[in-house]
Amino acid sequence: MFTGIVEETGILHKITNINSGEKEFTIKCKNILVPKIKLGDSISVDGACLTVTDFNKSSFKTLSSLETLSKTSLGLKNVGSKLNLERALKANSRFGGHIVSGHVDSVAKIILLKKSGESNEYWFEINKRFANYIIEKGSICIDGISLTINQVKKNQFSVNIIPHTNNVTNSNLWKKNQKVNIEFDQVAKYIEKMMMK
Repeated sequence: MFTGIVEETGILHKITNINSGEKEFTIKCKNILVPKIKLGDSISVDGACLTVTDFNKSSFKTLSSLETLSKTSLGLKNVGSKLNLERALKANSRFGGHIVSGHVDSVAKIILLKKSGESNEYWFEINKRFANYIIEKGSICIDGISLTINQVKKNQFSVNIIPHTNNVTNSNLWKKNQKVNIEFDQVAKYIEKMMMK
């Protein structure tokens, strides 16, 4: 379980292709995250829950399965990519964002970006089958960042990124037509399933 409050950004230092088609990522961090992790920990990497398989004083390794590569944008990342990182939530931690599982539902495409006062406004397009999960002022997790949806137009929606978020995440590198990881609100998905019975 995560909150969508990014702890720090890391750099994708190395990609090792496994014979099975899976990829092992070596991610370099600052001094915030690595001293606090241990083998087997769950880490949200751009919103995808991955397991720490090895680590040292400056980096950690994790394996991205075929399922993860097929459902997320991680397979599109290159060495040098900046990644949003968050450790799993402790039971006694303050809850700053919203309930995030780290199980990416889909990828979205950035279709528009513009300035909005001191913030940046981004518009995203998702697959039409997920349109029921986006509501104005609802929560959404984009590349591991807990955000509030501002406007909705069919299968498109907008969010505003404030300067602080731009400074502590990789959102300041987002570009038009880029693919980002999306996790919709868990509550909406459970309600939909119950209503279908």
